[in-house]
Amino acid sequence: MSGVALAVEVVVVFFLALFLLHRYGDFRKQYRMVLFATLLAWFLCFLIVFIIPLDVSTVSPPARVETRVKGVVVVPKTCQKPWSYIPDGILPVFWRVVYWTSQFLTWLLIPFMQSYARSGAFSISGKIKTALIENAIYYGTYLLIFCSLLIYVAVTLKLHLTWSGLRTIGITAANTWGLFLLVLLLGYGLVEIPRSYWRASCHGQLLAKTYFKAAKLMTEKVDAEENLEDVMEDVKTVSETIKYNHPLRKCIDTILKKCPVEYQEKLGRNMDDYEDFDDKGNPYPSKKSLVKLHKQVIYAVQRHNRTQVQWQILLDEAFHLEDVAKNETSSTHKFVHSFPSAEPPGWMSKYLYTPTVEWYWECVLRRWCYRVLAVVLCAFSAAVVWSECTFFSTQPVLSLFAVFIQLAERDYNYVYIEMACFVTIFFLCYCVYSTVFRIRVFNYYYLAPHHQTDAYSLQFSGMLFCRLTPPLCLNFLGVIHMDCTISHQNRQQTAYTSIMGSMQVLSFIANGFYIYYPMLIVLLCIATYFSLGTRCLNLLGFQQFVGENDLTSDLVDEGRELIRRERRKRQRTEDGESRRREWRERYSEQRERYGGRNRSVYSELKETDGSGTDTGRG
Repeated sequence: MSGVALAVEVVVVFFLALFLLHRYGDFRKQYRMVLFATLLAWFLCFLIVFIIPLDVSTVSPPARVETRVKGVVVVPKTCQKPWSYIPDGILPVFWRVVYWTSQFLTWLLIPFMQSYARSGAFSISGKIKTALIENAIYYGTYLLIFCSLLIYVAVTLKLHLTWSGLRTIGITAANTWGLFLLVLLLGYGLVEIPRSYWRASCHGQLLAKTYFKAAKLMTEKVDAEENLEDVMEDVKTVSETIKYNHPLRKCIDTILKKCPVEYQEKLGRNMDDYEDFDDKGNPYPSKKSLVKLHKQVIYAVQRHNRTQVQWQILLDEAFHLEDVAKNETSSTHKFVHSFPSAEPPGWMSKYLYTPTVEWYWECVLRRWCYRVLAVVLCAFSAAVVWSECTFFSTQPVLSLFAVFIQLAERDYNYVYIEMACFVTIFFLCYCVYSTVFRIRVFNYYYLAPHHQTDAYSLQFSGMLFCRLTPPLCLNFLGVIHMDCTISHQNRQQTAYTSIMGSMQVLSFIANGFYIYYPMLIVLLCIATYFSLGTRCLNLLGFQQFVGENDLTSDLVDEGRELIRRERRKRQRTEDGESRRREWRERYSEQRERYGGRNRSVYSELKETDGSGTDTGRG
């Protein structure tokens, strides 16, 4: 079975990354290179997380079975290797390829593709030129700072730098930057994720927050529509100025193709293609201004489409929550939807997820399942916080996860080692990655499901994953005392830590920052528990859902009224559709009935006419 586990996990992780990319990206409209870079970044990061447990179990001490005769050891035998054992030499090569490919993506390719996708240039060469200029300025600054710090450290610590030392310093610098951001995201996720599940079990609070989100989203939706209208007015002005025989008309046609269909029809309706562009003598926009307008059109259309889709999704969620509130007092114990699906029910709805089963799940079981899950996640969070603050202690061992792994090593239980490692690192990744998917930076970076994420946000998430995953895995190995640089234990290193090099080149980072900085997670968890960040944003004017707040109450009331208005509108639409459907059915029945009667009368007349003709002949 050697290597089978590695191959199976590679395939599983690939399809997981592909599924997430299909959920957030748009395969039909976005650049193939953007989708490929994002898919590769997500795939490599998830792969690192899934393979780390196999690496840990591979270097665990081999089990030995002692055969005893009358209390005397006769022949010590080595136990069989675990089924998931990976042969020597495979993992080091594997980690080198995965790690350096992910670093190439996060520091070179993805930033270049971000600038390329965001550029408003009309040709491939123009997009490449823009991307090269932006990245040259950005990374030139980074390189200058890095070289200055490197010279300072080399002179201060009197280091004799070799190529191996430079490589280790580069890895250390990247991991330090990632660890700095990792602790911030982890401190938020360890508290917010259990709390979100607990709040999801409180139906009233969940419905109030949905109303709040509806009021905020309506404001964003109106802003997006107004912004699109303004941009379309600029496009109309430019389109009327630059006629068919102008050299820049191809640029205008490219911009028009990016506009919504209804605006394309309006813009093409009032345009005289046979008017010479030199007749009126109007000032013409430059190509640089057209590039800027093209960029604005792409952003405005993407934002408008995203808010429209999110509004429909939020309406469905609000209607469902209101249906749950109404069905909780139902005596029939059958779930009734306000707006039943137009599609015929499938076999699952007929036989498994019946209205009775749906009522018990939505009105009774769901809240208790969420509460139990919230308590379990809270216990995991407490264990992570304790272990992050005590993993530097090896005598005695205080880290809970290190204790679990060492107990499994004593019993040579490789399956338990892999499962414990997988559950632990999966929870850490869930806290970090889910925070990445939740954060939102002024609509500049925003991961929206249902194919509504723009190319820049997709690549930004891939870049973040590639920068966060290596320090996350190193932190995990330190927590379970598998990183000799931190635990200072004389044991075999994992293949993953071996490719990182000796962190002792910069001892003040290995023995200081890597050990004591994760303790900051305690303060971050406390700040997240008391919602200090949310309250600060609310004071700065960024509307946030705060329980006891007049502005929050006003927005909840506004959202409730918006949902009520949309419910009436959808109800009128449903009634109109049902009336039209009934009329069509009734009209078709009458038409068939009258058609059959006319056919019978016609046949009778024809037979009568035929018999009269025969009589006349006779």
